[in-house]
Amino acid sequence: MGLRKKVSLAVVKRLPRYYRYLSDLLKVDITRISSKELSMRMGITASQIRQDLNCFGGFGQQGYGYNVEYLYKEIGSILGLNNNYQAVIIGAGNMGQALANYENFEKRGFKIAGIFDVDPELIGTRIKGIEVTHMDKLEEFMQKTKIDIGILCVPYEQTPAVAERLARLGIKGLWNFSPMDLKLPYDVIIENVHLSDSLMVLGYKLNEYKEMKKNKKEQKT
Repeated sequence: MGLRKKVSLAVVKRLPRYYRYLSDLLKVDITRISSKELSMRMGITASQIRQDLNCFGGFGQQGYGYNVEYLYKEIGSILGLNNNYQAVIIGAGNMGQALANYENFEKRGFKIAGIFDVDPELIGTRIKGIEVTHMDKLEEFMQKTKIDIGILCVPYEQTPAVAERLARLGIKGLWNFSPMDLKLPYDVIIENVHLSDSLMVLGYKLNEYKEMKKNKKEQKT
């Protein structure tokens, strides 16, 4: 289903969460659900759910709610999970190995087709059945295999050069795990992932919680 209008990034970022919750509902044989029931499970208002889904056509029926399987499939289609994207991981260190071993990628329509590095100790080893290949062979590999996504797990200072190299080879999407907000003068879609940012947000929330507990204790004394 094509997008009927430009959708805000905030809405797009909620779609994977809807997809996960709908998947859980299917596992326990729930076939339909109202926006109110879904809101109670997800902690999002029913109004927000309806607004989000209306961006793509709505999918619900008044008095019935949402057909869980249909909505699950439609959101999967919107997220491009039916496209069977092929990806390469650049950098076979700890992060690269963790991503290569993550089983849900293929379940979500993303297949790791190759892993590349320059470390002699890693070249020739296998990660989940995929042999780690030297970066010198990247061009040759890309000529033979259609790759949609490059997953960057390289040191900070190497990120721009590796990203540019992938862009020149025709990569259309980059998933960047380097601590750099990567930008390129190419027609490439970039998703920068900063794990430390999420950890610092958790730290903030823990700090707020401690302050709240402290204030409550002081109020009682």
